[in-house]
Amino acid sequence: MSEPTGWRHMNGAPKDGTRILVTVRSSEQGPAEVDVAYWARADQFGIEGWRAADSHPGNIVGYADPELKCWMPLPKANTGEASAPGMPAPWEGEDAEELFGSGI
Repeated sequence: MSEPTGWRHMNGAPKDGTRILVTVRSSEQGPAEVDVAYWARADQFGIEGWRAADSHPGNIVGYADPELKCWMPLPKANTGEASAPGMPAPWEGEDAEELFGSGI
């Protein structure tokens, strides 16, 4: 059976350091966006939580749980397609209906 595709609720996101795509909620700072994030254990740089370093070179971004709307696995490399698809658009569905809550 193939793995499901599309955006998934953050409750099921892997917390083993695997890099995943996340939808960052829109806020006063700007519209929703997609970022690459991973779960980090507590260390000398901070407490455990969601971090991103790939999209902002030289800068580690920490995300609070309510800032992240949903997740999906990174696309597989070398899919054999002539033109690989780009970054997916942020998920714009209704939280309560699609992803079981607002996170606030």
